Amino acid sequence: MTSQTQMRDAQRNLQTNMANLAKLQEQASSLKAISRASDNPTAAASAMAVRTEQSAVAQYGRNADNGNNWLTTIDGALDTASSLMNRVRDLTVQGANDGSLSTAAKEAIAVELEGLKEELLSVANTKYLGRTVFAGNSDAGAAFTFEDGAYAFQGTENSAVTRRIGADNTVRVDADGAAVFGSDAANGTGSVFALIDTIAGELRSGTNVGSNLTALDLRMTAMTEQRSVGGARQANLERAQEGLMTKAGALESTRAGLEDLDLGQAILDLTLQETTYQAALAVTARVLQPTLMDFLR
Repeated sequence: MTSQTQMRDAQRNLQTNMANLAKLQEQASSLKAISRASDNPTAAASAMAVRTEQSAVAQYGRNADNGNNWLTTIDGALDTASSLMNRVRDLTVQGANDGSLSTAAKEAIAVELEGLKEELLSVANTKYLGRTVFAGNSDAGAAFTFEDGAYAFQGTENSAVTRRIGADNTVRVDADGAAVFGSDAANGTGSVFALIDTIAGELRSGTNVGSNLTALDLRMTAMTEQRSVGGARQANLERAQEGLMTKAGALESTRAGLEDLDLGQAILDLTLQETTYQAALAVTARVLQPTLMDFLR
């Protein structure tokens, strides 16, 4: 082996050690085991697959949060509507006592009923982020409007607003306004708003309003049923949210195992490589000492 061969081998070894040192320095500064796909193609492919799944889980989580807010809004609206309907029923029972009420008292009840109807109409047009929660997937500005003497349902009947919370799992997050409040359409059952107007009109005309209690009870039952259905959907969403949080944590752990470095291990590896490089420099300098003949060559 000639001196030139020794020098080339020593230079190659030093460059290899320097490259390893530079790689460890980059990893220690970024705490990333993979800076580029060529560092570890298999791990890089696995990390990309995990990140894709993380993105999907994050979107499902946002969908679940949005759906939960929709259902919370609906539950609050139905709670208010139920309270208003209880008051409407109480006033109707009171107004049905013809013998004990004067004309002025009946007029006062009718006026209060009309006020309750306006509040109920406002509740029926409740919105979340600009969308009416009782109008299905319609983009109408209001679920119910008063037109040509009738309360028209502006939503899309038998439609549904859904949120995808899994690859094969969706949850409905709206409420069918026509089912809850009724509809004055030709094929509708009559709206609760028109029913209250009827009660107020009968009070003023002297007609006994007791016959309207059955219709009020049916509408109140529909509200209660819708609230129960909404509660079940919200429970499903909350379970899904818990599952998504658990899955997100597991995916992050998997990603960290593929991409991230342990700080202590990174510092230890860097220190060992620095020692190795310094030792290689010292040994090379001791073994390959140039002589006058090397310069003459």
